[in-house]
Amino acid sequence: MIGKEDVVIVKKRKRHPHKAHGGAWKVAYADFVTAMMAFFLVMWIVGQSRSVRAAVAGYFREPGIFDQQKSNGPLPGGEMRLGPNQHTEDPSSKEVLKEAQQALEKAASRIKSLLAESPELKRLEKQIEITVTRDGLRIELLEGAEPTFFASGSAALAPGTESVLALISTELGKLKNEIVLEGHTDSQPYSKSGNYTNWELSADRANAARRIMERNGLRDKQITEIRGYADTSLRVKNKPLDPKNRRVSVIVQHAWRESDLPEKLRSEGAVSAAGSDQKAASDSSKPGAPPPASH
Repeated sequence: MIGKEDVVIVKKRKRHPHKAHGGAWKVAYADFVTAMMAFFLVMWIVGQSRSVRAAVAGYFREPGIFDQQKSNGPLPGGEMRLGPNQHTEDPSSKEVLKEAQQALEKAASRIKSLLAESPELKRLEKQIEITVTRDGLRIELLEGAEPTFFASGSAALAPGTESVLALISTELGKLKNEIVLEGHTDSQPYSKSGNYTNWELSADRANAARRIMERNGLRDKQITEIRGYADTSLRVKNKPLDPKNRRVSVIVQHAWRESDLPEKLRSEGAVSAAGSDQKAASDSSKPGAPPPASH
């Protein structure tokens, strides 16, 4: 019991509220971490091989092409499926380039064999020239004295042309390479009115070939360019009216542009077929190499 004379003193401390802390530093720190992550990611990509960089770029362009059940992503060791126009092999080795070159040569040999075996198309065999050059596999449909592949002065296909293009496209559709189509005419003016000229005619013939080839074996978007040259790239330069100047060219491009190759491989001519360029240079009736195709 507390006596009457005892005094109980209770001391209460006053609690001072803490000052509020701002959250601005958290935002700044998050921005810093994000920037550093992006920086190191860029540095990592720059240090990777060409194949890894191509795979990463392909993943962000078309992420749906990766099979998630079989792939660990676009990193080394991960198996991946690529789109038709994506090449992740590193072209720094001569073996890789040689394999790509052999694929074009094999396709050329196969097309020649199929043309020779077909009774319907054998008559056109001499007017179809197939060579492997520095641009790639070049297939040219050359007109004769009489209309062979297109009606005279028209983009309408002559009998047999569709069969030829179907046969060619069936074989080329098996390749991963991109394709360019060119149309050429001779120097005979199309008309005096000027409303429709050799420019339109050459482009229309290349487009007519494109429609047939896309229906008969080529993959979607395998053809990347249509070019109409009119009479600016004559095959027989000293005879501007020669029927061989009227032609449609199918160019199966190399997997890599020569400018992208290491200097050593460019100097060794690793992407040119042995003897193809020499043959072209020795034939005085042929024009110079066309301008390189853009990718």
